[in-house]
Amino acid sequence: MAEAVAQAPFGKAISVRGSGARVGLLPSSRLTPSAIRATVGRFVSIRTASSTIIAMITEVSSENLAEGVEHIAIASVDLLGEILPGPVRARFQRGVTNYPTIGDTVELISSEDLRIVYEPSGSDQINVGTLQQDTSVIAYVDVEEMLSKHFAVLGSTGVGKSTGVSLLLNEILKSRPSLRIFLLDVHNEYGRCFGDRALVLNPRNLKLPFWLFNFEEIVDVLFAGRPGVPEELDILAEVIPIAKGLYVQYTSTDRLGLKRVDPKSIGYTADTPVPYRLVDLISQIDERMGKLENRSSRIIYHKLISRIETVRNDPRYAFMFDNANVGGDTMAEVISHLFRLPANGKPMTIMQLAGFPAEVVDSVVSVLCRMAFDFGLWSDGVSPLLFVCEEAHRYAAADRNIGFGPTRKAVSRIAKEGRKYGVYLGLVTQRPAELDATILSQCNTLFAMRLANDRDQSLLRSAVSDAAANLLSFVPSLGTREVLAFGEGVALPTRLRFKEVPAHQLPRSEAAISTVPSGAAGNDMHFVSAVLERWRGATSHRDVPNDPGIVERPIARTLDAPMLQPSLGLDPDRFSLLKKPLR
Repeated sequence: MAEAVAQAPFGKAISVRGSGARVGLLPSSRLTPSAIRATVGRFVSIRTASSTIIAMITEVSSENLAEGVEHIAIASVDLLGEILPGPVRARFQRGVTNYPTIGDTVELISSEDLRIVYEPSGSDQINVGTLQQDTSVIAYVDVEEMLSKHFAVLGSTGVGKSTGVSLLLNEILKSRPSLRIFLLDVHNEYGRCFGDRALVLNPRNLKLPFWLFNFEEIVDVLFAGRPGVPEELDILAEVIPIAKGLYVQYTSTDRLGLKRVDPKSIGYTADTPVPYRLVDLISQIDERMGKLENRSSRIIYHKLISRIETVRNDPRYAFMFDNANVGGDTMAEVISHLFRLPANGKPMTIMQLAGFPAEVVDSVVSVLCRMAFDFGLWSDGVSPLLFVCEEAHRYAAADRNIGFGPTRKAVSRIAKEGRKYGVYLGLVTQRPAELDATILSQCNTLFAMRLANDRDQSLLRSAVSDAAANLLSFVPSLGTREVLAFGEGVALPTRLRFKEVPAHQLPRSEAAISTVPSGAAGNDMHFVSAVLERWRGATSHRDVPNDPGIVERPIARTLDAPMLQPSLGLDPDRFSLLKKPLR
């Protein structure tokens, strides 16, 4: 907007309250046609004796105007901050110290004032797009404020949420190349977004030993997400610490030639992250079963052994139980590999969850969140980590009866205490109303995209404490890639548009699968047979594509994992992959 237009009188302050004011709009003949278009969501400046107050129009009405008044309409504005003169140049600060008085002149904000408001205050700023009001003004986000106080990206399906996440994370990697990022990729859509800067993990190349799971998590695995049988849980709680003591006893004896001690006296609990072997666990259960004479009691022990053996032999769980009877303390290697220490040019980990058994996903996420926090805790936050949780409402549901309790607890712990230990949280969800409100309240920078659900909008309204909460009335009508940004990471609550993302950084879900069948994709019996081969291969030990049981794959193959994403659709190239097992 031209400077001359911005200086034209737009209105006068007619009432002032704590966080807002009402402005009487003067007849439009004093303004150019483009200026008349100023309406809800536009910024205005109120000139006072000592500063320029920046405000946003939240409502405009011409109803119930008194006879003979000078103005033709009344606008409600929220007071957001002020531009103060400085010795070298003017500077912007949030909040208002010098309130306007009745009759102060109100003007449409100039591009120059907008640039003062949004100019980067330091080198730690990332360019995420442009203002909706003035596309010549770049919208910057303060990386330090956004990360250290957590952030969330909220939006319905199809509004560009995944693209926005890709944009934010790529910009963060540019600004903080040494920051480690761990992304939970629920739908396997981010595999190609970060190029050679990311390690992609899935069930085929992940090694997450079962003994890293604490008691609640291993119970969730053994009972497939259902409540455990109390009698069997009592047995497990007794024998797991003994199995850990036996393993340590064996390794100590082999290495040092020490006299064996009673494993019960070593002092481990069922949650202590030390190795143990399944063969020792089962032998301890079997030993106790052999001492029983009551047949009904023996059945409980037998069922527990069968349950453990069933999960152990399921090829879908090979990432947990590979070498389960061999042992080996690989905790340092696992943490180094998962959380990129050292990064070796790949500071980011993408954990693709779509290939994991549905019954075990919550437990796996719980282990990852817990280990990320505990490593930050015991390392005193020396190596910061950003933990990004896609579809966060699945793991930290508002309803305590939904989901896995330890997962919610682990995410909540990062949200509440993680910043003290260099573990930062990024939440991404399309249903904020289903997300634990306490966890969401810890995110001090919010990027809200279009949300159609009333419950989601009301929860967002309660989570935003800024003076511009009235901006949330725009949420249902936002366009694709349009965002309302609130909180510590942005200079002002702002309506902006995310910038274009290069094609190679677009999440694959953006290329929606057509509802029109393609002849090239194949619809004959050979095609169906190839799909069934992959399908059955997921639960057998045969060497077929996408077989999670194939655990001996060289690390160099990990970059090929994204090629088999479900989100890529059944295109001709993928069909050729279906017909040939990977070697």
